[in-house]
Amino acid sequence: MKKIILAFFVLSSTLAFSQKEVNNENLNFNDAGPNKGKFFVYWGWNRSHYSTSDIKFSGADYNFTLNNVKADDKPKPFGIYFLKLDELTIPQTNFRVGYFFKENYTVSIGLDHMKYVMRNDQTVKMNGVINTGGAFDGVYSNSDKILTSDFLLFEHTDGLNYINVEVSRFDNLDNWLKFSVKNIDINLTEGIGAGILYPRTNTTLMGKERYDEFHVSGYGFSAHAGLNITFFKHFFIQSNFKVGYINMQDIRTTKDKRDKAAQHFTFIENMYVFGARFNLTK
Repeated sequence: MKKIILAFFVLSSTLAFSQKEVNNENLNFNDAGPNKGKFFVYWGWNRSHYSTSDIKFSGADYNFTLNNVKADDKPKPFGIYFLKLDELTIPQTNFRVGYFFKENYTVSIGLDHMKYVMRNDQTVKMNGVINTGGAFDGVYSNSDKILTSDFLLFEHTDGLNYINVEVSRFDNLDNWLKFSVKNIDINLTEGIGAGILYPRTNTTLMGKERYDEFHVSGYGFSAHAGLNITFFKHFFIQSNFKVGYINMQDIRTTKDKRDKAAQHFTFIENMYVFGARFNLTK
């Protein structure tokens, strides 16, 4: 996870260097208005909600599906780890860096570090077969199954990492709201995004040794709308509401490469972030 965050900071530096190159070519984005040519970055936290999903587990000696599985996020109470670089992945966080390529439009790349935890001890319908020589062997046909912890623990808790590119629109609402306070601007932002899922899945399946590495597992799409309040033209706080679809068909579950899981579901994400935007040209 630290490598992912480092990559974003490298990308930020790359964008800044690109801006300087554009300036050296005597192109002044300020002529187009107060936003075009600006760079922005934000950091914050989220809460997430997930639809039920059918989760398919397959391996050399089992193939079964759990239907309509419920899951929750995993929020943490506010603490110093929200701000410490070596503990950034403990809370559910958001990081994004972007660029105003037009007066009212931005392109950005970001990480939505959500967490997904299957509810244990829920009863679901199960279909398929298990033939591992253990206590769970059998043929299941729409059978009731209690998801006890000795049978299955299933979490994307470090995390459900949605790395995505977004294109967004950004509009100042001061005139429409008839709101005028010096050095404070109210803005509306909305957009769409797409990206990959790079989770570190914590799964214990029928006592097998879990796989504990990051792995590209699928893709996602999303749309968002948010309210942005900017202070002194540079610093802002923002609340975003995001909805999306996630499809992961290649989830690693154990050390055995033959053992995999697949699921797809929708999500709702509420995020609260703070950040800054700067014009890097003169």
